[in-house]
Amino acid sequence: MPELPEVETIVRGLAPLAAGRTIVSIEIVAPLVVRTPIEAAAGQRISTVRRHGKFVVFECENGPLSIHLGMTGKLLMDGARTPYTRVVFHLDGAELLYDDIRQFGRIEWAPPRLDKLGPDPLAIDAATFRERLRERRGRIKPILLNQAFLRGLGNIYVDESLFRAGIHPKANASKLSRARATQLHAAIQDVLRLAIEMRGSSISDYVDAAGNRGGFQNLHQVYGKQGQPCAQCGQPVKRIVVAQRGTHFCPRCQRP
Repeated sequence: MPELPEVETIVRGLAPLAAGRTIVSIEIVAPLVVRTPIEAAAGQRISTVRRHGKFVVFECENGPLSIHLGMTGKLLMDGARTPYTRVVFHLDGAELLYDDIRQFGRIEWAPPRLDKLGPDPLAIDAATFRERLRERRGRIKPILLNQAFLRGLGNIYVDESLFRAGIHPKANASKLSRARATQLHAAIQDVLRLAIEMRGSSISDYVDAAGNRGGFQNLHQVYGKQGQPCAQCGQPVKRIVVAQRGTHFCPRCQRP
């Protein structure tokens, strides 16, 4: 699933191409990905394109049009239609295609769910992050995956951030020391910024708005590296299941 760095990369590619254009009409090829009557966006001028967690948000005159890419969603400006093209946004002078093989994505007009998400991990300060952690009971990985805690993090970047901070994915969040919580906050932001610089991670289907793959997968330290030697200590990277998600970590470098 595209996470914060992938969505940020897509938004940065789309913003200069879509902002200022009008959505002339919307062609719904496969209704499964449409969760609300998005036809209300037809005739609307796009003022800005922004990221909100894992959502691409087109701010229009009368409300936001949001797109969550699910597992295999793609937004392609003036791309070629495929058998997986589910929605076509006809803009003045351009076409924006939404492709989605598995159709787990969702497109919504003025969704209230955006207001229920937690703060952005790149915007939250260390003190607020520590305070929010102290209020949470449970293991650190499920908490970081919870979009009501922070919006935009997913499996890849939680694993990579916990490794960089030296924290076991099953560590008790509320019992992390001030120093370790601060270190985790810094690790999350460092990992996300580097991943954005590398234009995201292309593990399977992700491409940006121009159809190009990201490069951060080449810098992964633990994600998808089970059985391979840890880059820091040489111990084999281990894979377990936490919160029903495959979880990668170094048993020597990451302490509970």
